[in-house]
Amino acid sequence: MRVDRVSSRPKKVLIVVANPATSTTLGWPVGFWGAELTHPYYELSERGVEVTIASPVGGTVELDSLSDPRDESKWSSEDLITMGFLNTPELAQLLTDTPKLAELDLDAYDAIMIAGGQAPMFSFRDNESVHNAIRHFYESERPICVYCHGTAALVDLKLSDGGYLVDGKTVTGFANVEEDFSDEFVGQKVMPFRIEDELKQRGANYVQGGLFKSFAVRDGRLITGQQQYSARKVAQMLLEALGV
Repeated sequence: MRVDRVSSRPKKVLIVVANPATSTTLGWPVGFWGAELTHPYYELSERGVEVTIASPVGGTVELDSLSDPRDESKWSSEDLITMGFLNTPELAQLLTDTPKLAELDLDAYDAIMIAGGQAPMFSFRDNESVHNAIRHFYESERPICVYCHGTAALVDLKLSDGGYLVDGKTVTGFANVEEDFSDEFVGQKVMPFRIEDELKQRGANYVQGGLFKSFAVRDGRLITGQQQYSARKVAQMLLEALGV
């Protein structure tokens, strides 16, 4: 019996992480949050999904230091999935030469994921290549997943008809109570704006699951996650949406 080559091909997912940046509020070097890449990568690859890791400008990408389980702070020392990723040479190599997002054939992928971390708050809100990619997937009716501070990319994102993508959508993202916690921990304002407030101003129905609780929500083909502890749940929702 002839096998349908189209339906039998592996699903392909594009995960976009931020390039290194500098915090305008603290002056720190910032990057993407490790678990927001490695946990979805694990969930997807375990189910046979092919994953491509890209970034807006391409090249080397770096983890936020607190998300690196090898960091002397030990903040993420129990994150064995990220530790395993970073200590597997062929996987760690993927972070040294990421393809440039705008140069990829987006039609080759079944879904896109926009990971968070600190850098997206300083580089994703007005990033044309990130906006174009999300818009392309959404308007071609394929799933888009955006989570934690990666949701900065949704704040000013408009569809081809001129309306905000999040207007009327139920979404989540890094919550005000979590920003309060972070500001108190550091001793000053960490982020230049607040996801929860900005999404509400764009007409979104913002919801959240509590302080650093794993929480994600799906509204049609838009899947959003609250913060770094929600990345695996987002990936699981994506697998369900893809029928994998």
